[in-house]
Formats: sequence, structure tokens, C-alpha cells
Amino acid sequence: MASQDRKGGESNTVVIAALVGNLAIAVAKFTAAAFSGSSAMLSEGVHSLVDTMNEVLLLYGLHRARKPADDSHPFGYGRELYFWSFIVALLVLSMGAGVSFYEGVSHIRHPQAVEDPLPSLIVLGVSVLFEGGSWWMALREFRRRKGKQGYVEAFRQSKDPSVFSVLLEDSAALLGLLIAAAGLGLAQMLQMPVFDGIASLGIGAVLACSALLMARETKGLLIGESARPGVAQSLMRIAGDDDDVRTANGVLTVQMGPNRMVAALSAEFEDALATPQIEACIGRIESRAKAEHPELAALFIKPQTPQTWRARRAALGQQDKLTH
Repeated sequence: MASQDRKGGESNTVVIAALVGNLAIAVAKFTAAAFSGSSAMLSEGVHSLVDTMNEVLLLYGLHRARKPADDSHPFGYGRELYFWSFIVALLVLSMGAGVSFYEGVSHIRHPQAVEDPLPSLIVLGVSVLFEGGSWWMALREFRRRKGKQGYVEAFRQSKDPSVFSVLLEDSAALLGLLIAAAGLGLAQMLQMPVFDGIASLGIGAVLACSALLMARETKGLLIGESARPGVAQSLMRIAGDDDDVRTANGVLTVQMGPNRMVAALSAEFEDALATPQIEACIGRIESRAKAEHPELAALFIKPQTPQTWRARRAALGQQDKLTH
């Protein structure tokens, strides 16, 4: 439990750092946009404002996910974080990318010269520093958690969207800042304000891509994704090591939150065992499993022969094919 609390505290730190940075940057960007009339700067201001709202939602999701289990939610509220993370992805797509695309098209159709680009460029430079600091914190935490996994694999396997959401947002923000600076620079050097609108379209494209990636990953977690692959093998090993288990047939796992999962184990016990002995064996397996995996909220163990397990799994696979 202490390890889970530590991970939750580190997630909070990453999100709070992003929240403070984005709020300060949003104010600066809107101020610069008001003075310069830059479309790209206005898009960046909306981007930072949306990111600020997103961090608030992620913090709320982290808070709700820590609620203890009750009668209506016997496995806890961990998936609340997945729900709010999905809402964050929708906000980035609809508000961030949507406004950027609108501003881009509007300024391409009706180009307006940027009156004074200097304040905008200064704000962009300061924003890179703030966003870079937040991005580095999120990257450092992500790297610590991923261990020896590759970045893409770790992103796909991550069960805590609060960290990878901030990392995605900050990565998109840094790329957006570079696009905005390039658009402003080209608009001034070539005296072609249309580049300012093109930059807004580029920012919108970056936001749309990051939002779709975020939505794809959080959707899997929200509808019920299995735990990390190593967990099933570990539970099979724990069950197989017990002298009263003849065969550990298989394990099904479901992630219920960033630090919470449920597992079902199929095992064949020795024929000579009486009911009290089987119950004692199940108790040993549960105790050892929860000792090695503190995030395990419940382990259901069902006595089955290997043939029955394979038949049930085959039938489940057949049902999946029929429904598709």
C-alpha cells in the first residue's frame, strides 16, 4: 500500500507541475495574442488553457480513484481516472484542435499582419522553458516506471494515464510552440501573414494526433484491459509452486485502476485433498500472491481440470468471433 501511495503522490506532483506551468503560460499567451493579433499565438493560448483544464480533471480523477471500495463499487473507484483521462482526450480534440483549425482557416482566408511579433516571440521563449521543465518531470517519471521496456511498449502497457497524458500534452505543447515560432518568423520575414494561419493548422494537427493517441490508450483501460503480462505468469508460478496444486491451468486479469487489479485463476488440485485442505491451499496462494502483488484487489481461484479450462477458453473465443 505504501508503494501505491508513493506512486499516486508522484503522479500528483507531475500533474500539479503541469497545471501551474500551463496556467501561467496561458495568461502570457493570451496577453501576447491580444497585443499582436497573431492567430498562432491565440491557438497556443487556447491550447494552454485546455491543458490547464485537463490537469484539473486529471487531479480530480486521481482523487476519486483513491476512494476505498464500498458496496456499490466492491473493487474500488480506480477506473474513474480512466474516465476523466478519456474526457481530457476529447477536450484536447474538440477544444484545442478544433479552435486551432478554425483560427487557421480563418486567418488563411483573411490574412492579418502581425502588428508586433516581439512580445509573442518572448512569450514563446518563456513558454518553452516552462513547458520543457514540466515535460522533463513527466519524462523522468515515465522513464522510472517503464524500467527496461521501450518507450512505445511502455506507453501501450502503462496503467496510469495521468503520467502519459501529461507527457503527451507537454510533447505536443513543445512541438506546437516550435510551429508557432516558425509561423510568426516566416510571416514577418516574408511579409506573408498567411503563414500565421498555416501555423495554427499545424498546431491543430499536433493536438489532434496527441488526442487520438490518448483516447485510444485510455479507451482500452476504461473498457477493461488485462494487467501487465508478467502478472499472469507470476500468479501461475505461485500456484504451481504449492504442493497441493496438481496443475495451474491459466489466469485471467483485469486492471481496475492504476494500482488495482482483479485476477481469476484456474487450478486442478490433488484428488486426495479434502475441502479444508483445498481451502488452506487457496489461502496460501492468495497470501503469497498479494504479498508479491500489493495491487491485487482480489484473486478468485476455481478448481478445474486442464481439459475444462481449455474447453471454456475455446468457447469464449468462439463467442468473441460470433459477436464480431
